Amino acid sequence: MSPSPVTSTPILRTTLIASAIAAVLLAVVAAVLGGVFKGAPGAWSGLAGILIAVVFLAITAISILVANRWFGQELYAQLFFAIVLGGWFLKLGLFVVLILVLRGQPWLEPVVFFWSLLAGVLASLAIDAVVFLRMRLPHVSDTTLPTVAPEDVAPRRGSVPDERGEGPQAGPEADSGNSHV
Repeated sequence: MSPSPVTSTPILRTTLIASAIAAVLLAVVAAVLGGVFKGAPGAWSGLAGILIAVVFLAITAISILVANRWFGQELYAQLFFAIVLGGWFLKLGLFVVLILVLRGQPWLEPVVFFWSLLAGVLASLAIDAVVFLRMRLPHVSDTTLPTVAPEDVAPRRGSVPDERGEGPQAGPEADSGNSHV
């Protein structure tokens, strides 16, 4: 029997799909506005800003979806946090590389790049907020609770071993007192 899917998986997929749709719309708007105000470099800067925002924000959701594939395994918690932390290190490394590569590029319009990057981040955060506010996920999910508390079940008379661990114990100590309730 395979483990049940993690309840956050459909929510993360919905977030990624909505973010992808918003990214396409924002890319068109950023390219058009960047082109109108700053020409071809503005259009490319607008596209670059949106692309970077979407990729960076998607890395975390994708890393969680990948990590959820090991749900139910013995090392799930360790794998989950290792994969998500690896995604964050990937984002940090990409950020440093992109800043070094994009710094001083003649085709990059910093103002258009900044505003399109900000628009991409804000749109993605707004989508995340809407999806998470509309989700129907219990506070404690992906767990099963016992149906009967072990303390509520009285042991059978004579089934409690004596203090030496040998044989059933006789007398009132053998009964927890709950069996007469």
